[in-house]
Amino acid sequence: MPIHAQLLRHATETPDKPALVIDGHSLSYGELYVRAKAIYRFLQDLPRSNRRMFDLPGVERLAALSLGNHIGFAEYFAAATAFPNACAVIDPMMPSERIERIIERLAPDVLIVDDDAGPSAEIARRFGIPIVAAGAEAFDLSAAGGDLPADADKIFLIGFTSGTTAEPKAYYRSRDQWRRSLDRGRVVFELKDAPSTMCPGALAHGLALYALVEAFDAGATFHSVRKWDPVAVARTLSSWQVERLVAVPTHIAGIVRAGASEPALTSLRDVLTAGAKLDRNGVESMRRLFPKARIREYYGASEIGFMTVSTLVGGEIDFPIERVGQAYPGVGISIRDPEENDVGTDVPGTIFVRSDLIADGYLWGDDGQAFRVTEAGATVGDLGELDADGMLRVIGRAGGMMISGGNNVYPAEVESVLKACPGVEDAVVFGLPDAYFGQRIVAVVSGETIDPKILTDHCTQMLGKYKIPKQFYHIRSWPMTSSGKISRGQVERAVVSGDDLVLRLSA
Repeated sequence: MPIHAQLLRHATETPDKPALVIDGHSLSYGELYVRAKAIYRFLQDLPRSNRRMFDLPGVERLAALSLGNHIGFAEYFAAATAFPNACAVIDPMMPSERIERIIERLAPDVLIVDDDAGPSAEIARRFGIPIVAAGAEAFDLSAAGGDLPADADKIFLIGFTSGTTAEPKAYYRSRDQWRRSLDRGRVVFELKDAPSTMCPGALAHGLALYALVEAFDAGATFHSVRKWDPVAVARTLSSWQVERLVAVPTHIAGIVRAGASEPALTSLRDVLTAGAKLDRNGVESMRRLFPKARIREYYGASEIGFMTVSTLVGGEIDFPIERVGQAYPGVGISIRDPEENDVGTDVPGTIFVRSDLIADGYLWGDDGQAFRVTEAGATVGDLGELDADGMLRVIGRAGGMMISGGNNVYPAEVESVLKACPGVEDAVVFGLPDAYFGQRIVAVVSGETIDPKILTDHCTQMLGKYKIPKQFYHIRSWPMTSSGKISRGQVERAVVSGDDLVLRLSA
């Protein structure tokens, strides 16, 4: 982690304060630091792998974590990211074939798991990679030792994002990049008084992993759950009087539903969300359950970091709800055409960023279709436009554009309109092959509104005729990815196959 000096300070000044609480199991700052030191010594004594397919400058030991939201995640992550180590965080919920491809390429010096009989452990054994089951360590976790190195830069993290193919992309980050981001975030998000934080997402994904490090940097208590359960999360927020919630909108919607019949959570002072665009209905429901919370959202990417941040204050939405905010401190945003010329304001194009928070690049998986760095800046291929006040609207990913009747249609725009319809909780829009239109626009919605005429009439008020979905489907429960986002591919497959996961709404 790029915050080992802060960890030492918290372990010295507040050793008994809980650093991490998962499903009622807690780990104090003192315990976290002592155990991380013991694991660090264990890692330093490991033989180095001679099968790695790429070079990691300045890295002596590479540990891979396939732990899920385990209480031991923090101590292994702290040890595995202390110089000269680096850590690769693997989602154990990935399909086994993807995990196998990652482990084969990484050839880590050790794999940390929570189940030594699980798929990740079995894959590692086939490649001759040592395995450690967190919580069942064969080495001494209480022996004294020197402090963790705290002042080095170099690579500390390898993460994975899905690309345009089934092959997960492996990006890498330096400690200095995250230090800069954390220093700014401490001010932007007002974290100096260490607000207790709940993030129910998977620690193997960027949103939750960063929230964990951010909480440790501030000396806060970080709360999570082993498995996503909105009732358990709502109960934790209430019983622990949690002050800050960081989550994707679908998780927040689940928490709101679970707490609908419970008293308002007045201890919550901040809600921070990302991963999908907020909508007016979602904001209003949050304000009912979290009446004293400041609601904020940010737009960013694993490879680029924070790009914009916005704040909703008071009783009304005081900025255009379709916008994702203004540039994060130290970040410059421009909108460019295919030749990378700046198109100015109120004109759609590709979003480019100039920032000192940008990842170093990919170890593998660079298909040239998303993240790239040019003279114009860095981009992940998202499309958007800026208004005269510097507020950014994200239109969607270039590859997600539909062409219906010869017109360009972006799913995000149609989804945003549908989610503003009374009685609609969430929406997914995509195109299916059509002999006449080229692509037929299809929408799947959840919530109480199931009358296609109401949905069509609502879209008619806000969209051009060619953008209005030709078919509507209803879904009771969304299939989710391990990062808490809707599994769009599974929804689309259910529509195509006639799966009873979705119900077609008759005209």
